[in-house]
Amino acid sequence: MSTGRTLGSVMLALAVATAGCASGSQPPAANTATRVFKAANGDITIPADPKRVVATGYAVPVLIEAGAPLTGISTWKRGVPLMDAKTRAAYDKLPKVAGDTAAETNYEAIANAKPDLIVIGVPTPVLADIDLKRLRSIAPVVAIGPTVPSAWRELSQRQADAAGALEGFDTAKTTYEAKAAELRTKYEKVLPGLKLAHVGAYGEVGKGTFQREFDRSWGTNIANDIGAAYYGQVKVKGGGSKDVSEYPSIEELPTALAEADAVTYSVGPDGAPLQAVKYVLDSELWKKLPAVKAGKAFAIRYTEAATYGQALLTLDALDKSLAPLAAK
Repeated sequence: MSTGRTLGSVMLALAVATAGCASGSQPPAANTATRVFKAANGDITIPADPKRVVATGYAVPVLIEAGAPLTGISTWKRGVPLMDAKTRAAYDKLPKVAGDTAAETNYEAIANAKPDLIVIGVPTPVLADIDLKRLRSIAPVVAIGPTVPSAWRELSQRQADAAGALEGFDTAKTTYEAKAAELRTKYEKVLPGLKLAHVGAYGEVGKGTFQREFDRSWGTNIANDIGAAYYGQVKVKGGGSKDVSEYPSIEELPTALAEADAVTYSVGPDGAPLQAVKYVLDSELWKKLPAVKAGKAFAIRYTEAATYGQALLTLDALDKSLAPLAAK
């Protein structure tokens, strides 16, 4: 190990030790205006106008799209297929200070990025896998992670707010809402009258289950914005996504989806069904569903969108798939 790296490690260790004796975050510089921000990890004093932001998890695509002053990000491989060319170019260029999981956080790389704010976009339970005390020795930390899938709207706004990037965020939001309103008008004579069901991408083939998603879930929440309604609700709420989706056995498919006038199902960005969905589509039980026999089964791409920019792709995909309904 080089002398410079050794010295850097010692300095970081000293900073961590100091943080262990103090309460709260490393304070912003004395000449920096601050404000108190409510986050999952408490009321945090942060710079009023951050200049160097590190983002992880779901905060990564949000803050890139919003034009936040990013100095380092985690990788976010699951979101790459949903990025437009401009967002992807920025994502590729930014230094990576963590991997896709909390366990892949590189604290030394984050320190070297010299942030004045760290925005963590992971579910609250995952915070236990992150050394928050160590991060607070570097910069103020705000944790703003996902809850129910549809909450990406509010959470992404709060992430952009913390990073001082609301102007860019609001532009994307306005564009999305205008497109959603346009499609809501286009489908207003057909969608509200349909009882819909959705097959999601997270069933477990090995256990013989499929994922049924209801309103406000990954595969349904953007369709909800254009007037689609998915009937039913989960039998037992388990928190987060388990409040809006459940995992019946494949044998329950005829009962679970029998009332559906139409069925939508998640596919990958390339239009191909993932294994969990293909398992359902290949089933003889699927082929006997009334909606499927009536030719009203529709593949939907980009169902994991979690930013307004990504959700524009989902709206386009919904419009393309559901076009036959509007034509009737």
